[in-house]
Amino acid sequence: MTTQTPQAVAEDFFHRIATAEDVNEIAALVSENVDWLVAGNTQVVPWVGRKHGRKGVAEFYAQIRTHLVSEHFELKDILIKDKHLVAIGELASRVKKTQKMIETEFVLDMFIENGLITRFRMFEDSYAVSEACL
Repeated sequence: MTTQTPQAVAEDFFHRIATAEDVNEIAALVSENVDWLVAGNTQVVPWVGRKHGRKGVAEFYAQIRTHLVSEHFELKDILIKDKHLVAIGELASRVKKTQKMIETEFVLDMFIENGLITRFRMFEDSYAVSEACL
């Protein structure tokens, strides 16, 4: 078995986020010991915070799909150095409960080792996300 490059894993990851019906298909690309964190107000925004393992990552994407409608997602650039990958982009999502729009630039900071994502951080306008959920 050949190990996928970080770029190939990232491309597969972004493709699955956009197309996979089963969130477990997305979670299959992360390590069972993944260090996953999306900063934000966990009292207001149910999908943010620390997630544990593939089950936690599947839960993250299930919650996103339950609470948001994606209106725009664009990757502007992907920077890779060895196992470290940084993706820069912008997104717009509508919160189903409030009908408010979240529009933010984002940075994803990931480490990919042996074909799996081992560390994931999402940096976005967490204040705007919280405000849209209220």
